[in-house]
Parts: sequence; structure tokens; C-alpha cells
Amino acid sequence: MPRLQENVSLLPYNTFGIEASTRWWMEVTSEAEAVEFVVDNLHARRPVLPLGGGSNLLFTRDFEGLVLKMGIMGREIVSEDAHEVIVKAGAGENWHELVRWTIGHGWGGIENLSLIPGTLGAAPIQNIGAYGIELKDVFHSLEAIHLETGQIHHFGAADCRFGYRDSVFKRELKGKYLISQVSLRLSKQPVLHTDYGDIRQELERLGGVPDVKKVSEAVCTIRRSKLPDPREVGNAGSFFKNPVISQAHFDELKGQYPDMPAFVQADGVKVPAAWLIQTCGWKGRRMGNYGVHDRQALVLVNYGGAQGADIYELSSQILASVQQQFGIALEREVNII
Repeated sequence: MPRLQENVSLLPYNTFGIEASTRWWMEVTSEAEAVEFVVDNLHARRPVLPLGGGSNLLFTRDFEGLVLKMGIMGREIVSEDAHEVIVKAGAGENWHELVRWTIGHGWGGIENLSLIPGTLGAAPIQNIGAYGIELKDVFHSLEAIHLETGQIHHFGAADCRFGYRDSVFKRELKGKYLISQVSLRLSKQPVLHTDYGDIRQELERLGGVPDVKKVSEAVCTIRRSKLPDPREVGNAGSFFKNPVISQAHFDELKGQYPDMPAFVQADGVKVPAAWLIQTCGWKGRRMGNYGVHDRQALVLVNYGGAQGADIYELSSQILASVQQQFGIALEREVNII
């Protein structure tokens, strides 16, 4: 049984670099020990916060419960044929390192998701996505431990009810499961997705015949040029979701803002939140030791020593500003504790 610790600082475990602490802390490194702990001890230490890489969290206060740090590792090939391979990995695996591993084998499907911070276990919760690809596009299944009973349940894609940066684990099942293993379906004959953002231009700069490795390199270059490294400036990546509005609402706004970018999709028109925030004048604004990044308006940053409550208040001001100017209600993508 892993050691249960008390009053542990969470500063090293969140990429925002916010000082907070948790009443209890435990790192689990296998399904068996996680199940044993849930059955024998968990009932006395509520609430529970499963923690991966801490890259999508903002702590606004100390956590008066138990943080379960996911440390289940390992990768394996579950099945394969001439066309595809299903790989299964522990929820504690670093996401980008897993991407690199699959690219090393020549398998395609997640190269566009390169350099996204965090662990594999958090990926289906958030349905991570970038450059035209989402996790749901390659998702096969997952295993998760029920935090009331200790039973291991299996979830297929339909069970997860994926949406835009959303899943059942952020809604009805929030805080009820600890994801332990995730399986992905990858292609041995990759179809490259290069039409989103600046990928095609970056591939032309790299030269040669495009493949999954080059797409990954292009994505990494683009991300590094736009997003701050959490090791240097505290942040949690994109803080807000891109809103989807009605065609009528967009047509009305387009008359006022002719250069307003948008992506038409089945459920409406997706508008880049970064453009909305920048147009409201927030990009690059600094409030002492925190603010909005000067190269990407979606990213709120901690320059050092900021309080989570201050960053949360800044996000509230941005929400109000966009609502007032455009009549659009932005949503936070980052989980607030």
C-alpha cells in the first residue's frame, strides 16, 4: 500500500505554479493498490481529486480532501493487423512522450496532438484536441476505478460521450472515477491532417515528403512559437473554449466586424476565442505578477507568485468584457479548484 501523506504542497504539481496545499496526498502506481485503497480507506477522505500532470488546473484555494496522483505507467500493443494497431497505456504516462513513441513506430493518429502537456489519463476527460484532431478520433476504450466501490469499469467511446473539450467525466461522472488505463486505435497507413492552422506552411519550410514525424515537428514548432513554456512562465495552456454561436448571430457580428474569423460546422459557427479576447484589448495586459500572454490571448499566465484567486478574477473580467462587446458567453476550459 502506498504511503498516505498529509498537508502536501501542490506547487510542484500544477503548471500554473500556484501555491496551494492538499489535506491528504497519495500516489498510486498500479490498479491493484488503487482498488485496495479505495475499498479500505477512501470513504474517510472526501472529496477526491485525481491528478495527472496538473496542466489543466487552477487552484484558487487549498484542497480539503485527497489528491490521488496518477502514477500508473506502462505501454503495450493489445492487437494489430496490416492496417491498424490498438495500444494500451497507463494513465500516468506523459502524453507527449506517448505521442513520440507511437511516431517512432510509424503509427498515425495523434501526431497533431504533439506537445500537449499532461498525462494520458487526463486526455479523455478533456477530450484533448489541436490542429483539427481530437482524442475521440483515435479513442478505443478505457478502464476506470469507481471511487465508491473500487470496481474497475470499462468505457467505450459511446460511454464517454465526448464533446468539444468535454466528456461524461467532466459532467455526470465528475469525481466518481479514477482512470487507470487508456487504449487508442492508431493507423499503420496514416492519413495526414495538414490543412488546419499553419501546418502546411511549416511542412513546406521543413521540406521533404510529409509523414507523421514531420507533422509532429511542424506542430511542435508552431506551439512553441505561440505558447509559453510552463517551466518558464506559469500557465495552463488555453484558458477558454472557442464558442459556437448561431449563424444569425454571426451574420450580425460580421456586419460590425468584417475581419471576424469563423469556422462553420454542423451545430453553428465556431468563433476563435483568442480573436474575441484580443479585440476586447486583453492580449498582453499585465496586472503585476499575472496577466494575459502577449503572443496568445487564450493563455493566462503567472509571472511568479500570483494567487489563483487573482487569475480567476482576471478570467471573470475577460468573460464579462466579451459578453458585453459581442454578446457571446465564453466558457473556461481550465478546471477551477
